[in-house]
Amino acid sequence: MAQRAPILTDERVVELISTATMLGGTVADPFAALMARHSVTSLVGMVRQACREGVEAVPDAPPELVAFIAAMEAAPQWLDMELVHKGARQARVDAALLSPFITRGAFIATFTNTYAALPMALTGALSGRRAARRVNETANFFAVTTLPGALDRYGPGFEAAAMVRLMHSMVRYNALERSDRWDPEIYGVPVPQVDQMPAGMIGLYLLAIRIRRAGRTEFTRSERALVEFARYRCFLLGLPEELLPTTAEGIIAVFHARAALLRDGFDDATCGGLIRSTMAAYLRAGESRFDRIADSVEKSYSTAGFVLAFCRGNRHVARRMGVSIGVLDLVRIALTAPFIIGRVLAVTGANRIPMLRPAVDRYLTRLVKRRLAAYGNPEFVSDAKMYTPIAH
Repeated sequence: MAQRAPILTDERVVELISTATMLGGTVADPFAALMARHSVTSLVGMVRQACREGVEAVPDAPPELVAFIAAMEAAPQWLDMELVHKGARQARVDAALLSPFITRGAFIATFTNTYAALPMALTGALSGRRAARRVNETANFFAVTTLPGALDRYGPGFEAAAMVRLMHSMVRYNALERSDRWDPEIYGVPVPQVDQMPAGMIGLYLLAIRIRRAGRTEFTRSERALVEFARYRCFLLGLPEELLPTTAEGIIAVFHARAALLRDGFDDATCGGLIRSTMAAYLRAGESRFDRIADSVEKSYSTAGFVLAFCRGNRHVARRMGVSIGVLDLVRIALTAPFIIGRVLAVTGANRIPMLRPAVDRYLTRLVKRRLAAYGNPEFVSDAKMYTPIAH
């Protein structure tokens, strides 16, 4: 995808990635550290109440909570909420019609490197049934943020972002303070800012690659809305502006810089185990024949998406990582693609027609809410009691 040597000679980029690799949540971490005196339930309740009613509604709100919420409320100077709303409307198409079929594949992409995967391996969050819960929580977050007004101050996406931030901070606190299995000299900081960036910006990276291949350098007005939406969502998650470029080339550069500075390694016990447990997880709420068929179809699409997007179509590379695509997967995709892809294209086209846009948006909003009901209520917590040993 890029030459590594030129990236390593760019002192500014190396400094940026190195710094972001050692940074956690500068305002959420102190609040999570209150676990030394407060229960997780109490801290979660404080954050939820502060998001829904304002921090002044929280009795005896600790200063750490006040600073946490204030940092999220402090809108950056570059923010254009009108563009954010337009970008969310566009993102609703994928959240409603496409994301349910690719989220698992995108999720396991974070496990293809031993060092980036270690925090999840340590927490034990992807063993047994918890694998399904974590995938659904991830899908829930990205879906809820696309709802109308979700990223407004009192919107459900704002609260979801605060909860994800708190969860990441809990992982850091538990790993560094309550576990003897995490060695900072070897592993650094758990869930650093630089490792959060790809999840929030992967859509923009793929868009930027398409723009480059088309011979363009600038985003269109429509694409610009998607950029603003994704950047603001990442801001609410605590990422610094330096990791959120505004140009296609800048987005590509920061992604490639992270990859160039990430130590190579794929340990089957860590990465392979996480990938296998995630692919084996059953994500549906019901056990009906339809649910079983839908689960198998989703797994086929997630597998294909992983092979194409993260293994460059090389099935042998994917197989070595624990992901195999077979004949049945291809048959399921062939049988369902006309409906799934056809619906995406039809809705995307209708969404461009001003007269049809309101009706299309109401349809997509209803569908996203149905997806959220299927994903279940996210917990967004990290329990140190469930952490597992990891090998050095």
